[in-house]
Amino acid sequence: MISRITVHKSRLVLGMAALGVLTAPGLALAQDAPEMLLQSNANILWTLIAAILVMFMQAGFACVECGFTRAKNAGNILMKNYLDFSAGAIAFFLVGFGLMFGADVSGVFGSSGFALGGTDSTTADGQWTLTFWFFQSVFAATAATIVSGAVAERTKFASYIVLSIIITGFIYPISGHWAWGSLWLGDAGAGWLENLGFADFAGSTVVHSVGAWVGLAGAMVLGPRLGKYSADGTPRAIPGHNIPLAALGVFILWFGWFGFNPGSTTTADGTIGYIAVNTSLCAAAGTLGAMLTVWLKYGKPDPSMTMNGALAGLVAITAGCYELAPLGAIGLGIVAGIVCVFSVEFLDKVLKIDDPVGAISVHGVCGALGTLAVGLLAAPGYGDLTGLFYGGSINQLFVQALGVAVVFAWAFGTGFIAFTVVKAVMGVRATKEEETKGLDISEHGMEGYNGFQIFTVE
Repeated sequence: MISRITVHKSRLVLGMAALGVLTAPGLALAQDAPEMLLQSNANILWTLIAAILVMFMQAGFACVECGFTRAKNAGNILMKNYLDFSAGAIAFFLVGFGLMFGADVSGVFGSSGFALGGTDSTTADGQWTLTFWFFQSVFAATAATIVSGAVAERTKFASYIVLSIIITGFIYPISGHWAWGSLWLGDAGAGWLENLGFADFAGSTVVHSVGAWVGLAGAMVLGPRLGKYSADGTPRAIPGHNIPLAALGVFILWFGWFGFNPGSTTTADGTIGYIAVNTSLCAAAGTLGAMLTVWLKYGKPDPSMTMNGALAGLVAITAGCYELAPLGAIGLGIVAGIVCVFSVEFLDKVLKIDDPVGAISVHGVCGALGTLAVGLLAAPGYGDLTGLFYGGSINQLFVQALGVAVVFAWAFGTGFIAFTVVKAVMGVRATKEEETKGLDISEHGMEGYNGFQIFTVE
């Protein structure tokens, strides 16, 4: 059985091993203990419900990205979200899951689990494996969808499909293995970051920052949208066409996050309640932090920045939702909301990186912030760690910082290579004429809002 407590994404190994039920292929279910079978089935049910909630987050991302961009690209945004989930699920099934959770090879990546070979759905072992794959597949789709927002309104659709497959089949699983590799096969699949004690319970870095850093690389390779910057480099606002739709998307994401964070226990026990509390409080505080910051800075409580503040709080708490106390979650959310506002401005005005929806700031910067916060704010009496602010060792903060740094280097580096290679082979950016007309017409041959669009030709 598993002997090491893994303080990262999931309590699956610890929780189910303590109950004497299945945790990995080859372990037998104790048939003489009905309460163990009941707990095993409850775990499967809870994990499945959580996975369905996370899958629904795709609708939230679609609404946010669509609302924050222009009407002439609405259909293209929706198509990219569909393909992130559809093509991504196939890639993760065939290759990604095996790389992420298979048995370790020289501490680098996994080597088993491709296409779930050998899984028998008639056994408790196989039933859990299939459920666990589905739960993990929707996380992979989330990482890819974050890239969609960062490179919106100027990317060729066929090229984006190839990039989405690369992300879900290779980039995300490799770094994911480093932090979460033991979650399927136990210590046999453990990655080097988790062996160091890196803690990222539900994926502030493993999921959100990976998507954001790949998106950063893509935005740099693509360059800004037409008209985004004047001749002297002054940024111009390109308002989204449907703020109510974006607001609906944020609420859907907030709702789905109760599968993302509490569901990451993959165990039906009492911890899911306080994880949900931390998740919601941090999102609420992020909303207030961003709103007050932009209100004080510009004199108006901007809706779009306020919505991104909610998402910033959700992303930030994802790493430490199991480790932080509720007061710590509120404090983290306020900081995340403030940081998000200044990060969006820094990328836009200083670095001249065009991120139409603020994905890099929300998911990358605030994901890193939340991961580091575990080393500071992990509270006694909640998870398994004690942060520096509660008298814990600074070593945990160093490990968290190492994880943030190496995942950035991996995701940004491989993302930059992927975008550059696809650009050279098949082209990655729409032409000036296609971008001006809108990708709905040029890429998909139809309008997102038939009869309601007005086009200008420069």
